[in-house]
Amino acid sequence: MGRILSLFSQEAQLVKALRKEDPKAQRQVYDKYSTRMLGLCFRYICDDMAAEDVMVEGFLKVFGKIEQFNSDGSFEGWIRRIMVNEALGYLRKQKKVLEDTLSDEANNIPDYAHADQNLETQELLNLIEGLPVGYRTVFNLYAIEGYAHSEIAQMLNITESTSKSQLHRARALLQRMVSDWENDFKKKVDYEKASG
Repeated sequence: MGRILSLFSQEAQLVKALRKEDPKAQRQVYDKYSTRMLGLCFRYICDDMAAEDVMVEGFLKVFGKIEQFNSDGSFEGWIRRIMVNEALGYLRKQKKVLEDTLSDEANNIPDYAHADQNLETQELLNLIEGLPVGYRTVFNLYAIEGYAHSEIAQMLNITESTSKSQLHRARALLQRMVSDWENDFKKKVDYEKASG
């Protein structure tokens, strides 16, 4: 395996080998990016097996459409875009509606000024995973992938204002979820202090 990795140390050489359908180059790309791309797919789909299927389909597209990579941006960025599009395509196929799904209660959520420092990254990702699919999708595209609302609207076939609304509601719901988590955490700490 060490030899395979050293064969294609430079991105340009790797892309050139991929264009020749070199299986070693394909393996190197898969090994290098699969963990990150699986995480990306899971953020949208929240199902281990489906996310893995989408990732594999994404890599098949990467290898099949390598001629379209023009080296203007980063290779990883190009792969990420393909994976995001695959995840969104999966959601569309599942007929997951990307519309407002919470009741008016979402509009009345107070604005919490801060999140507790005790909240770990994995716990935050778990909270994001708990968002309704429409909210989670827009939140991921905007806050994590860095797309603009105009791009999100085009990708999801929604209006820009719907994208902004989904993001606003996702943030509001996340703030409430973080606040609930903080309250539970404080109760746990207080209980442990009282028990100790």
